[in-house]
Amino acid sequence: MTNEARRAERAARSGITAGRPLWRQRDFGFFWLAQTLSVLGDSFSLIALPLLVLKATGSVARMGLLTAVGGVAMVLAAVFAGVVVDRVDRRRLLIGCDLVRMLLYGLVPLVWLAGPHLWLLYVVLPLCEAVGMLFAVGYVTVVRGLVDVTRLTEANGRVNATAAAAGVLGPLGAGLVAAWAGPADAVAVDAASYAVSAALLLFVRVRERTGDDRPAERKGVWRDLRTGVGYLVRHPVLRSVTGLLAVFSFLSLGINDLLIYHLKHDLGRDDGTVGTVMAIGAVGTIAGALLVARLRRRLGFGPTWIGATALCGLAFAGLGWVRTVPAVALLSAVYLACVGMAGTCSMSLRQEITPEPLLGRVTAAHWTLQYSLAPAGAAVLTWAAERYGTAPVAAVAGACCTLIAVAGLGTPIRHAAPRKQLS
Repeated sequence: MTNEARRAERAARSGITAGRPLWRQRDFGFFWLAQTLSVLGDSFSLIALPLLVLKATGSVARMGLLTAVGGVAMVLAAVFAGVVVDRVDRRRLLIGCDLVRMLLYGLVPLVWLAGPHLWLLYVVLPLCEAVGMLFAVGYVTVVRGLVDVTRLTEANGRVNATAAAAGVLGPLGAGLVAAWAGPADAVAVDAASYAVSAALLLFVRVRERTGDDRPAERKGVWRDLRTGVGYLVRHPVLRSVTGLLAVFSFLSLGINDLLIYHLKHDLGRDDGTVGTVMAIGAVGTIAGALLVARLRRRLGFGPTWIGATALCGLAFAGLGWVRTVPAVALLSAVYLACVGMAGTCSMSLRQEITPEPLLGRVTAAHWTLQYSLAPAGAAVLTWAAERYGTAPVAAVAGACCTLIAVAGLGTPIRHAAPRKQLS
């Protein structure tokens, strides 16, 4: 029996049907819903944690420091996440990650009952970011075990679209809860969302890894790490995407803090307005997620990724200069739409061209390298915004992001269909 026939047989046993609509595939449907609810809660913390810091200190630099600390933990976790994901039961791993984050975020509103304790945020957020990275790597591998390989871009786009729809309601709700009861209570909603997500994942059946899909013989953690990095570095497209995204992440990880500071400090708006702007921005993510599969089919990977990255930079450059809330919301929507399209393209490409036994390690290697400089970038970006103002800092960072897209034209990324695997 050929490899293709074996994969088709396993897919049939797992309920994966290439022609059936994704929403009618039971296991993917439960997974889809779990992710959507989890993101709904995440969007509360996305706003609530920076607001807790800003309310206590009034400093965008302190907001950026929290983001940087979380980013360092995420990078450190990414180093080993792929090895863990490729060695364990992936569904149980995702459930465990959800339960751990439920407990950690649940501590914040409990402790805040006795008053602000910023030290707790510098403990909880790094731990949650580390666990979140483990979950994210597992998520990438699980999607490949739930849908046919030809529909990965569509599946990723659908998950991102409904997650973004939850991201519309989340910031609105977070802004209202923060304005009415305080940001700490908004974090409690995030904790509850992880409990629901874990319960839904209990109903998901992931295709078993058998035959060619089973991990190779374990030869030690460090050799496993080198295997993932080696595949990534040898593949010309994956290597180029990872390198350019490392620079992009350095420039953009702190954009959320910059946006909130611009609205609160420069424009004098309240927490409710922050939530509304973030919700409108999430509408852009929905649009990008729904369009990405169609654009990639028509234009190919390279033009879609490069074009989306270029538009990201232009929108970023304008964020600090506009002085009205509608203009800020519009540019935020454009930025998030393009980030979503570029991110979905790169993730789907990795899923398509990476051998399944290596997917966790290659994904972890990619994210480790991509975010290795990002924490420092977040700290620098917010420090510069506090010293020089958001407008010039956003303009410079946005222009550099656009140059990243231009640099992509000189790499193998520019090709429409870079799908050839390494021998």
